[in-house]
Amino acid sequence: MPGSKTKAAIAQVLKNEGYIKDFQPSEQDGKPVLEVTLKYYEGQPVINTLERESRPGLRVYKSSGELSSIIGGLGIAIVSTSKGIMTDHEARKAGVGGEVLCSVS
Repeated sequence: MPGSKTKAAIAQVLKNEGYIKDFQPSEQDGKPVLEVTLKYYEGQPVINTLERESRPGLRVYKSSGELSSIIGGLGIAIVSTSKGIMTDHEARKAGVGGEVLCSVS
């Protein structure tokens, strides 16, 4: 996929949480590209759903108190905060809110 710093930060969060095996930023024809290796468990993909929350036409911002658990803690929300891109759990722990980019389960 086309690469960017934001996409690489999201891929790093997904790797840290165990949703993907690895990712590799590279260049193709002088343009940044991000190669993601998906993770499978017993032949099934680890990522069941990935839903975009915030979009250019309707940004979704939440404070640390408004961030709720995804599927009772089995999923994560990826949040762009002033301290960087992190999971909803890390954002609540740090006491910061931000733009909810997506939810993963």
